[in-house]
Amino acid sequence: MHTVIVSDIHLSEAEASDPRRPLWMAYKRRELFVDDDFARFLEWMQRTADGPIELVLNGDIFDFDNVTQLPEEPEGRVTWLAKARGLGSEEWMSRFKMSRIIADHPVWFGALRAFLDAGHRVVFVIGNHDLELSWPSVQQLVRGALGPANGEEQLRFCPWFYLSEGDTYVSHGHVYDPNCAVPDPIDPLIQVHGRPRVRIPFGDLAGRYMLNGMGYFNPHATDNYIMSGWDYVKFFFRYMLRTQPLLLWSWFWSALATLYISLRDHWKPPMRDPLLVEEKVAAIAKRSQATPRMVRQLAALNVPSSCTDPAAIIRELWLDRGFLFLGICFLAWQIILHVNIALPISPLWAFAALAVLFPPYLAYSAQVKSTVFATPLLDEERARLIHRITGARNVVMGHSHIPERKTVGPVEFTNGGFWSPAFADPECTQRLGTQTFVWLRADEEGRQPELYEWAPGAVTARRYEVAETKATRERSRGESPSVVPPATA
Repeated sequence: MHTVIVSDIHLSEAEASDPRRPLWMAYKRRELFVDDDFARFLEWMQRTADGPIELVLNGDIFDFDNVTQLPEEPEGRVTWLAKARGLGSEEWMSRFKMSRIIADHPVWFGALRAFLDAGHRVVFVIGNHDLELSWPSVQQLVRGALGPANGEEQLRFCPWFYLSEGDTYVSHGHVYDPNCAVPDPIDPLIQVHGRPRVRIPFGDLAGRYMLNGMGYFNPHATDNYIMSGWDYVKFFFRYMLRTQPLLLWSWFWSALATLYISLRDHWKPPMRDPLLVEEKVAAIAKRSQATPRMVRQLAALNVPSSCTDPAAIIRELWLDRGFLFLGICFLAWQIILHVNIALPISPLWAFAALAVLFPPYLAYSAQVKSTVFATPLLDEERARLIHRITGARNVVMGHSHIPERKTVGPVEFTNGGFWSPAFADPECTQRLGTQTFVWLRADEEGRQPELYEWAPGAVTARRYEVAETKATRERSRGESPSVVPPATA
């Protein structure tokens, strides 16, 4: 059986054009959907393969965090925060968001349904942006859109990993990223105000409550929203001054909301029925083609959430620099007030005090670095443990949106890249990266992963050559990849 792995499509709702803010979330416009490309890709794949295909959709296929529409008749309470930034992760909220995604992507779901009808297999591995697929009722919505006749053998959902043919460990990779990891992937639900909801990690809450309120930043490319202070200033004056002049206020309260909810939810105990622990582990093992022992060991391998270090997420949200700046302003004003007691001076001398205090502030700000993807998803120690636990010789992930292939310890590691519409500019004219996927083919030494590119608008795939990680990072910023014709079976 051929195994093809695609990750990070980030299907969301269609964003209507707003004449007052024509560039607001322009990356979500219907004309930028990847649906037609995906449909042609599935057709090409079926023509090219010489047998049945296992398509693994490796996380972040849907982006629940980026859905901001609200239901006309909500099934429960909608808070002011949900009205401002989008619904939370209670079951009825997740169902509504999934229904919006299905309604806005008929081409994508139609193509995948035809793929299943042809007798092929589809496996959804849940990522950090589609954690709300953990609700069985949300999975049923997807099954309904893809054909309810497709049983567990042909269409399945895996909580965070899938073992393909016993030789390839497939995981989205967010469980190895502290900013997007959750404490318990086996039991993803928590209870807040007496109502169950899916626990959402810090990185995704930052996207929900911050980027959803700053729609000129494209969340699909980190370089688009993680900048230096000076770059933020230039971006503000170019795009936001007239349409979002209170950006600093939006950032400040959104960051505080993210901090509070991240820490609150992180320390909530998981909802767990002690009488069903073994049944749940066994069910995950069956869907993931693993054993219960593997499930427990792999769950223990996940990294701790960055919420275990509140100071780190305060820095990531820029709140440390925000509070420090307010403190400097307060201190400068206090200096002028106290000097004025002995020697009457103009309040404008406060700017002189600021000029003295500002260099240390700039020095501190310059040495604070973002931790987003600061460490690799797979290091040698983790690779050895995955190999010992599962016996896999191949490891495939996504999450970072950086396609790469390299040997890590005893395994061949491949990152499948991404398909989501990433652009360097709010006008969506400078596409970042390309659409890549992994194809596992058999040879004399067993199945080998190959990276391919499906360029936007393409009708056939071509092999994606990755020389080194540095080159891969440069491609993710918009350079054209080097390619050679694919070797098709």
